[in-house]
Amino acid sequence: MKQRTHEFPAIHNALWPGLVGKGSPGGDPIISFDKMLDFTARASIDGVKFDGVDLFLFEPHVSIDAGEDDLKRVAAKVAKRDLAIGSLVAPVWAPTGGGSAMGSTKERKAFVGQVKKACRIAEKFRALGVRHCGVVRVDSADSPLNWSKDPSGNTKKIIATFKQAVQVAEDHGERLAAEGEICWGGMHGWQSMLDVLEGVGRPDVLGFQADLAHTYLYLLGHNAPGQALLKPGHSQAQFWTAYKKLTDSLRPWTIDLHVAQNDGSVHGTGSHDKTGRHCLPRDPKGKLDIVKAAGFWLQEDNRPLARFGHICWDGCMFSNAVMARPKTWNDILSVMIKVRDAHGQPW
Repeated sequence: MKQRTHEFPAIHNALWPGLVGKGSPGGDPIISFDKMLDFTARASIDGVKFDGVDLFLFEPHVSIDAGEDDLKRVAAKVAKRDLAIGSLVAPVWAPTGGGSAMGSTKERKAFVGQVKKACRIAEKFRALGVRHCGVVRVDSADSPLNWSKDPSGNTKKIIATFKQAVQVAEDHGERLAAEGEICWGGMHGWQSMLDVLEGVGRPDVLGFQADLAHTYLYLLGHNAPGQALLKPGHSQAQFWTAYKKLTDSLRPWTIDLHVAQNDGSVHGTGSHDKTGRHCLPRDPKGKLDIVKAAGFWLQEDNRPLARFGHICWDGCMFSNAVMARPKTWNDILSVMIKVRDAHGQPW
């Protein structure tokens, strides 16, 4: 049986793929919290298993308004499977009780209110002993199209809202990570994202969440053509030069990493507008050398960055049939182990 060889990062699986894009008429039904936990816990490569899970605070998995007894039950389910809880996604969007970070005073208040609820839950999981690392994930909860109507003014509003959210997180001993995904206004291009992070100016509390699939589209300039770092027909050498520029700019802010594969296409589900398509790690159409790309985020000057307590696989957009296959999770776990072995901190 293979032994774990690295102290960090821990390897987590995201449970929100059981919710995102599910439950609509004619589509795949929602996959229950317990079933997603079981998919994760049963995966094994030579005895090495997932260390934990990252959660979306949304029903029917975990309600943002869950009471103490409910959270204790969630924690017990996770611990029973020898897993931990890492990062939490705050439901900051209007349909889930939040509001636009660049919207009206009422909408921005709702946004911060959802962050406060998420930080309460994060703090509670720490007190229950099942959460030892991770962040609370946020985004602008609005579209690039709406942002483009007043780029400067809307960026200032996002910064102001995030500053309020930072204070809430600090009060709970938590950190926030802004998701670099091209479907979120003011965060839809790498330079726009950097403008927001620098505008808030609190890297100790607000950082960046990198996702290999989504940041790949930063390079291509989807939703932000003026910020593209690559042109169609680029060579591999040009790709890695651009990738280094991207990661050198955003890595100092990066505190949460989603390992993923991308086929270079865009995909939309629900309120998501032209976002990165996640693929299985062995997808023949995959554009990324996953292990090599992850290293640009996880290491600096050829040394592992200790601030990454865990890394997470994001399997959004996989069908229920794909997620029901044990091979899916074993293949994912295998590549996650390779990432840790290549870029983590040895014992």
